[in-house]
Amino acid sequence: MSFQSADTDAVSINTIRVLAADTVAKSNSGHPGAPMGMAPAAHILFSRFVTANPKSSHWINRDRFVLSNGHACVLQYILLHLLGYKVSIDDLKAFRQIGSLTPGHPEAGHTDGIEVTTGPLGQGFANGVGLAIAQAHLGAVYNKDGFDLITNYTYVFTGDGCLMEGVASEAASIAGHLQLGNLIVVYDDNHISIDGDTKIAFTENVEQRFLSYGWQVLHVDDGDTDLEAIYNAIAEGRKEKNKPTIIRLRTTIGYGSKQQGTHGVHGSPLKPDDIQALKTKFGFDAAATFAVPDAVTKAYADAAKRGAVAEFEWNSLFEKYAEKYPKEHAELARRISGELPTGWEKSLPVYTPADPAQASRKLSEIVLQAITPVLPDLLGGSADLTGSNLTRVKNIVDFQPPSTGLGTYAGIYVRYGVREHAMGAIMNGIAAYGGIIPFAGTFLNFVSYAAGAVRLSALSQHQVIWVATHDSIGLGEDGPTHQPIETAIHFRALPNLHFWRPADGNETSAAYYVALKSKKTPSIISLSRQNLPNLEGATIDKAARGGYVLHEVEKEDLTIVSTGSEVSIAVEAAGILEKEGIKTRVVSLPCWGVFDAQDEQYRLSVLRSGAPILSLEAYSTAGWQKYSHEQFGLTGWGASGPYKKLYEKFGITGPNIADIGKKVVEFYKKRGGAVVSPLIKAF
Repeated sequence: MSFQSADTDAVSINTIRVLAADTVAKSNSGHPGAPMGMAPAAHILFSRFVTANPKSSHWINRDRFVLSNGHACVLQYILLHLLGYKVSIDDLKAFRQIGSLTPGHPEAGHTDGIEVTTGPLGQGFANGVGLAIAQAHLGAVYNKDGFDLITNYTYVFTGDGCLMEGVASEAASIAGHLQLGNLIVVYDDNHISIDGDTKIAFTENVEQRFLSYGWQVLHVDDGDTDLEAIYNAIAEGRKEKNKPTIIRLRTTIGYGSKQQGTHGVHGSPLKPDDIQALKTKFGFDAAATFAVPDAVTKAYADAAKRGAVAEFEWNSLFEKYAEKYPKEHAELARRISGELPTGWEKSLPVYTPADPAQASRKLSEIVLQAITPVLPDLLGGSADLTGSNLTRVKNIVDFQPPSTGLGTYAGIYVRYGVREHAMGAIMNGIAAYGGIIPFAGTFLNFVSYAAGAVRLSALSQHQVIWVATHDSIGLGEDGPTHQPIETAIHFRALPNLHFWRPADGNETSAAYYVALKSKKTPSIISLSRQNLPNLEGATIDKAARGGYVLHEVEKEDLTIVSTGSEVSIAVEAAGILEKEGIKTRVVSLPCWGVFDAQDEQYRLSVLRSGAPILSLEAYSTAGWQKYSHEQFGLTGWGASGPYKKLYEKFGITGPNIADIGKKVVEFYKKRGGAVVSPLIKAF
C-alpha cells in the first residue's frame, strides 16, 4: 500500500502538539519539546501501522511500542488517551502528580498500554530488542502453515540520549547479529540534549554505526511535515525481514513554539504567551485547554477499531489452531496465561547428606537440566560465560538466525556475548512480552554492570532470573577485581528483588522453585565456584521460606546465621563449640526478602530471643545488623590466591568462627540482661 493522506492528519498532529504543551504547563514540570517534534511520526505510526486493541491491552499478538526516550512520555500518554486506553483527559491534567496514572516516566503495570518502564536512557531501546526476540522465538515455536499466530512488530522511539548510552550500543549489536527483522526503531535526530546542541558531545555518524551493526538504515530528512516520507520509511522497515531497521528522523524539537530547535524547550514548560501563540498558529482556540476536536477523536477511534478487528480475527484463527494442533494450542494458551505446567516442581532434584559435595553452580546446572524438558517457558543464555555459568543444558538448540547455521529462532539458548547490561535489559523485554521466563548467567560481580536493568526488573515486576556464579572470594585466583564484596547488599536493598545464596543442593532447588513461582519478582541466584556439602536438615520446603533452622538445640548459648558457602563453615564451628559445651544453633538464611515475607511468629522462631546471634558471610557485613547482634565478614577487598587459603586469610574457617563465637557468648554473659531478637523493633 502507498501513502494516502487523510483530512484529519494535520489537525491530529497539531492536537498532539498543543496537548503536550497544555499537559506540561498544567503540571509545571516535564518535557514538551520531543512530543511536539515527534507528533507527525507518532501520528503516522499509530494511525496507519500499529495493530493493537485498546480494549484488550494484553492481547498477545499486539504490536509493541516502546518510548525509550521516556522523558517524552506526554506523547505516549496523549496517544493512549486518543486511542481509547484507560487514560482520560483528567489523567493528562494530573501528569506528574502523586497517585496519577501519568507519572513522570512511563511505568509498566501502572498505566494501561505501557509495555515497559523507561526512564534511564537506553533501557527502552534494549527492552525493544528483548520484545523482538520474544516474538521471533514464540513465532518460530508455535506458528504453522496457515496459522501465523505470532507476527507482531516492535516499534521503538529513541533519541540522542539513548544512543549515547552504552546499553543501547550493546543491544543494537546483538540485534543486528540476530537479524531481528520485526524490530523498527525511529531515531528522533533533533540535535538537542539537556546541555544544548549535540555538537558539543555527540558527533559520530549514527547511520554508519548502525550499518556496521547489520541494521537497515533509512532516513527522513523532514520529520516535521513530510508525512509521506515517514509513512514510506516505516513501510520499508516492515518489508525487511532479515535486519532490524533504524529510521533517522530529522525533527525540530518543540516544533511550532517560539523556542523551537533549542534546548530551552527540551525540559521546561512553554510560557503562557508561547502556548497561546502556538494554538493560534495551529488553528485552536488560544483560551481553551486540553481540547480534542471531534474529528481527531473519530480518527483515532477508527485506528482502535482496526486493532479490535485484528484481535477478533486472531481469536478465530486460534480456535481453528486448537482443532488441528491441540497440544500446541493448550501449551501456548497456558503460557499466555502465565501459569506453569501442573507438577513441574516434581522434577526438582532432591539431595541427602550422603550425596557428594558439588559447587552450587553445578547444582544449578542440574536443576536446569531437570526442569527444561517440563518447562518450555524457559529461554536461557549467558554473557559469554556458558562454560563457567553452566547455564546451557544438554541437547538443546541455540536461539540464532537460521541463516547462520548456528541454530534457529525456536532455539532456547541465547548467546548474549560480553554484554551484561544489554542482557539484563533484553531479558526485561522478553519477560514483558509474555509467555517466556528468561534467565541468563554471568559472574555475580558482573551483574553490577547490569545494575540499571536489574533495578528496572524489580520496579517493573518482571520475572527475570540471573544465574550469578563465582559469587565470593571462593572463586579464588581471579582476585579482588572479580570477587564481589558489596554486590549482595546492593541487590538485597532493592525492593521486590529476591537475592538467593543457596548453601547446598536442596537450597539451590528451592531458589529455583521460588524464582519460578514468583511471577512479579526478579531473582538473582548467587552460586559458588567451590564445592559445597549437602547439609543435614536442609530441605526444599524449609529453604523455600527464605530462612530456617538448619541445626536446632534447646537453651542455646549462641546462634550462627549464615548463607551460601559459609553455612557449612558455620556448621563446622557449631560442632567445635558444642564439644566445648557451648550449645550452638545454626540458621541458614538463603534469601532475606523471602524470609522477611514470612509471618512474624515464624521469623521469631528462627531468629529467636534468648541468646546472641552471630552472622557469618564472606561479604561486607552491611545489612546483617537486621538479623544478628554481631557480624563477621569482610572489611575490605578480597585477594588473589587459592580459595582455601583466602578463607584462612580472612578468618572464615570453622576453628576461627568457633573462637569468635566464644567471644560473643562471653561478652553477652558478662554484660548480663535479656538478649532480645534483633527482629523485635518498635515498627
